[in-house]
Amino acid sequence: MSAKQTLVLFWDTLRSPPTTISLGVLAFGGFVTGIIFWGGFNTALEVTNTEKFCISCHEMSDNVYQELQETVHWENRTGVRATCPDCHVPHEWTNKIARKMQASKEVWGKIFGTIDTREKFLAKREELARHEWARLEANNSLECRNCHDYDSMDWDAMSDEAVFYMQPAAELNTGCIDCHKGIAHHLPEPSGDSPVIAELSGKAARSLSAGEDYYAYQPVALFSGEDMTTAAGNLSLGARVQVLETSGDTVKLSLEAWRKNKGYGRVLYDQFGMNTRVAVLEKDAAGDDTLVNAGAAQTDDNTGLDWSPVNVTLWANAEGFVADAGVLWDTAAESYASGCSGCHAQPDPDHFTTNAWPALFSGMVGFTNMDPSEQELVLAYLQNHSSDHSASH
Repeated sequence: MSAKQTLVLFWDTLRSPPTTISLGVLAFGGFVTGIIFWGGFNTALEVTNTEKFCISCHEMSDNVYQELQETVHWENRTGVRATCPDCHVPHEWTNKIARKMQASKEVWGKIFGTIDTREKFLAKREELARHEWARLEANNSLECRNCHDYDSMDWDAMSDEAVFYMQPAAELNTGCIDCHKGIAHHLPEPSGDSPVIAELSGKAARSLSAGEDYYAYQPVALFSGEDMTTAAGNLSLGARVQVLETSGDTVKLSLEAWRKNKGYGRVLYDQFGMNTRVAVLEKDAAGDDTLVNAGAAQTDDNTGLDWSPVNVTLWANAEGFVADAGVLWDTAAESYASGCSGCHAQPDPDHFTTNAWPALFSGMVGFTNMDPSEQELVLAYLQNHSSDHSASH
């Protein structure tokens, strides 16, 4: 059959009526139906992709929407406002559809009232935030890049501090969420035990022996006597103590430390002239010579402050200690590496002095997910492995 005959046969098939409707009518009807369906679908999609739709539920309008209005994403010098879908829905069609399918489960939350009160919302805030952080980490902050793009950044127009942090992030193509959690909504209050402390509890010393040294892996409450009724202070994470006596679930501890001869001398430090905190005592305990035995004062030439060595003898519960400091520092090193490498390469612990680390660490730890206990442990690790303790320095 020639090409001409094939074309004629095809046309005749389209125009000839079968027993019901011609193929041409079916094809045209299907085309029109497709246009109507696509138009309706796309219209519905765009309606659900507006801020008005997002805040139509009081759960959003009464909580996170109010928080957004307190931030630079709502009002700023350029007059550019970020709406809910700008930050939570990708622009590309395939990613947008995938996100919409993920968000469909929110309908069930609305039906069953998962967060229909302020109290329920606050109770679920941490869980909801962690889900969103994980999603943004998985797609490398795709939604943030709707507006923010490394290639469009004018480094010359930025402050020196911004360039210091942003250029390394651009070189690594770091996701925005790695450093900017809480940029549009309040951060959740941490709840439950620290996962790092929970990990260390599995490696804790099950029983303490007199004459042995141990290291605190969590804050340990101190007491003046064996009856454990008079609070005397708290040990800091990483503090080394020697067990003098054991009595059931309690132990008598000896702590060798230093304190500055200024004020009440409540804060105790690991070494002379170095601000590595190992304990904080109550005022009465700090002034009790039967509990705190102070030696001859020495002057720190760097600061002009007088320091005295002290031996502190107090009681505590026989919990919260590990027998090997390496267990603490290995765990802290892992936290430091994972928590502080998202924005830039973290400096080696021996890159700074013991006294320099607290200010440096406090300036950056807010960009991490570390809870207070983990922060204290990591800082103790950095100070104990600073240039003051390194043979290479």
